[in-house]
Amino acid sequence: MVLASAAAARADFVPGGEGTGSETQVSGGQHQEVISATAGAVVFDRSRNGSGNSTGPVAAATHWRPPACYYAPKYTPEQLERTLEPIWAAESTGYQWDAEQRAKYVEGHPYKDFNKDKAGEGYWWDSYVTPGREGDPGALDCTEDIFWVGTDDDPPADVPQAITPEVLAQLAYAEIRVPATEVDLAPENTTKVNLPTWAWLDGATFKPVSVTASVPLLGIQATTTAEPVSVRIDPGTADAETYPASGVCELRDGGIGEPYAKGRADETPPCGAKYLRSSGDGSYRLRATVTWKVHWTGTGVDEERSLPDGVFGGEQDVVVQEIQAVNR
Repeated sequence: MVLASAAAARADFVPGGEGTGSETQVSGGQHQEVISATAGAVVFDRSRNGSGNSTGPVAAATHWRPPACYYAPKYTPEQLERTLEPIWAAESTGYQWDAEQRAKYVEGHPYKDFNKDKAGEGYWWDSYVTPGREGDPGALDCTEDIFWVGTDDDPPADVPQAITPEVLAQLAYAEIRVPATEVDLAPENTTKVNLPTWAWLDGATFKPVSVTASVPLLGIQATTTAEPVSVRIDPGTADAETYPASGVCELRDGGIGEPYAKGRADETPPCGAKYLRSSGDGSYRLRATVTWKVHWTGTGVDEERSLPDGVFGGEQDVVVQEIQAVNR
């Protein structure tokens, strides 16, 4: 926390460049339709992600969440010196803390003179807060002091948030955006009591999306991919039946459910609902939640590895009317 408040924030910072490091820096750009964004030492390629105003983030179907903070390269030896010396000179952090830090990074316990003799052979690693998670209690979990990692060395095994291809995959998970879920219905918007209502999703809209996260300084990357596998239909009332009975419609032949065709009104739809009671003067809020299978691959990984399934849904109004009989 002391470093975050004392160090000057520079959006153009990279280890080995000019200036000092910042707790979390974010910049972005678009070049030849390849959308990228930089957060700290991590670069995100979103060119194969979902886009548009109707997209949103997938939420893990379990209590798992991507890390709220992580460790990655932040300083060269000279940059760390320019960051810490002003803090010590201000004497705002107390003599004992300043003395301990100076002993650690300057006087050889265990580092000497900020490791200037190893310039170009590694970087000082420090914590970053994952963009969008600044107020998350988990953002305070990265409490390790700044530490050195050689260019050819792995980060310490006892620091679980140290950046690796797997951590990159988890950070990319948080960047995944998928389209909002509004199913096609037949009858559309207004249906009748006890009349099967067909529901389906266009397979062209619900296609796999992916985000690649990389740390160019380390030459590592990971690509996280989300693929739609099913949609759960919630009719918005207990006075309804779903097709199938579980309410879960699986992806088949590139789509979910089947588009309604004339003459099939009396058939049981492969995906849909049947309302047993009128919605009166109002409507029911039908909710369709798509489940996305998420997996990743990256540097040093031969086969796809799984991450928790993600879900994202949307709601739409359905008016249900009684069937009017005509007496003659």
